[in-house]
Amino acid sequence: MSASRIPGRLLPRAFFEAPPEQVAPRLLGKILLHRIKDENGTKVLAGRIVEAEAYLGPHNDPPDPAAHTFRGPTPRNSVLFGPAGHAYVYVIYGRSFCMNVSCEPTGRGGGVLLRALEPLVGADAMAANRGLAPGAPACQLTSGPGRLCQALRITRPPDNGLDLTSPASPLQIREDGFPADDIRVTPRIGIHVAVDWPLRFVLRGHPCVSGPASLRN
Repeated sequence: MSASRIPGRLLPRAFFEAPPEQVAPRLLGKILLHRIKDENGTKVLAGRIVEAEAYLGPHNDPPDPAAHTFRGPTPRNSVLFGPAGHAYVYVIYGRSFCMNVSCEPTGRGGGVLLRALEPLVGADAMAANRGLAPGAPACQLTSGPGRLCQALRITRPPDNGLDLTSPASPLQIREDGFPADDIRVTPRIGIHVAVDWPLRFVLRGHPCVSGPASLRN
C-alpha cells in the first residue's frame, strides 16, 4: 500500500499528555496502524480502536493496584514513565503480547491498554497472522488485546518504545474524523484487583468489543 492510502493523520503528542481516564475514551474511533516490511515489501495493517482501558499512575490517589506502574519505574515498564504517546508492549501468559499507550507528562506513569479493534486495512493478512482463513469474522481477528497484537504483528522486540506520534514510526495512532459518539463506561475486565473501577471504555454494541455481552451493549 502506498503512503497516500494510509488512513487519517497522526495525532500530536499533546493528545496523550493527559490522565489515562481522559485519553482512553478519546482513543475510541482512532486508528492503530502498523507498517511491516518483509521479503515481499511493505504492508499496512490498520484497525479502528473500539475498546480501551485506563491504568492510572502511582501518583494517583489511591494508586492503581492493577497497573504495571503500581510499584514505580522498572526496566520493564520504563516506557510508561517516559514521554507520552509511546507504545508499551509486554507479554502475558508467556505467549501473548499486549499493547499500552503511555500517557501523562514524563515521570507520571499512566497508560491505556488497547483491548479491541475493528479491522480496516489488511484483514486477510491479519487472518493469516492469526492462523485463520481469509474472510474470517472480524471479531476473531482483533477482539481482545492479545488477538489484536497477533493480528497486527505487534511484539515487544522491536515495537516496545516506538513513538506513536512520529511520521517515521512503523507503529502509529491516527485520526480520520470518525465520530465515536456512543461510548459505554464499565469496570475493567481480565484483572483481579480494583475490578470495580469504571475505567473500561467501549463503542457501545460494536461486534469487535471483547468480553461478555452484558459489558458491550
